[in-house]
Amino acid sequence: MDPNASGQSSQPPSSFQWLSFAYQALTEIPYEAILPQTDTLEVLDLSYNLLDDVYWNPALLGQLEKLSTLILDCNNYTSHIKFPFMASVTTVCINKNNINNLPVFVEEIRRKFPNIKQYVISQLPGLEVLDDTEVLDQERVQARRTYRLQQSHSSRRRKDESRKHTHMLKSKQAMELLYANRDPLLEFSDTLARRTAASRQQGESRGN
Repeated sequence: MDPNASGQSSQPPSSFQWLSFAYQALTEIPYEAILPQTDTLEVLDLSYNLLDDVYWNPALLGQLEKLSTLILDCNNYTSHIKFPFMASVTTVCINKNNINNLPVFVEEIRRKFPNIKQYVISQLPGLEVLDDTEVLDQERVQARRTYRLQQSHSSRRRKDESRKHTHMLKSKQAMELLYANRDPLLEFSDTLARRTAASRQQGESRGN
C-alpha cells in the first residue's frame, strides 16, 4: 500500500551529527544510511568491523562535507587505502588495521586531509619536520591531548553501549522469570475466559 494513500504526509528523515556502526561485523560501508546525513554528519564511527580496501568507495565518502572525525579502528584496511580529499576532517583514527607501509600511508593522509597534522604528529612522536615545517613541542602536546581525549570518548561510548545491552538482557530475563512463575489459578482463569468468549462467539454465529 502506498504510505501516502492514507492522507498522511511523509516525515523528513532525521538528521544526525554523529553516527556509529561499530561492532556490526560490516563488510561494506552502509552508505545508504550515511549519505542522507551529508548536511549534518560530523562524526562517523566504523570501528571494530570487517571492512577492507575491496569495497572501499572514497568518492561517496567525499560527499560528507561537514565530517570532522572519521573512526576506522580495528578493521582490515591496508597501507594502500585511498581517501577522497576532505578538508573538513581534522581527526582520523585507523589504529589496529593492516598498515605496514607507513610512508605510503602517511603521504596519503597528508595529501587528502590537509587539516590532519595533529594525527600524524600523535602517531609519530619522534617526527621533527612535517611538510617542510618544524614540529613544535606545543604541537606534540596538543596532538597527544586531542587523541587521548578522543580514545577516552570512544571507550566511554563502548562502555555505555555494553551497559545498555546488559540492561536490556536483564529486563528480558526478568519478564521470562515473571512468566515462568505466574499463578496457576490466574492462568486457569485466563484460559476459561478465552474459552467462554469463543463459545459465545460460536453461539452468535449459529443464531445468525
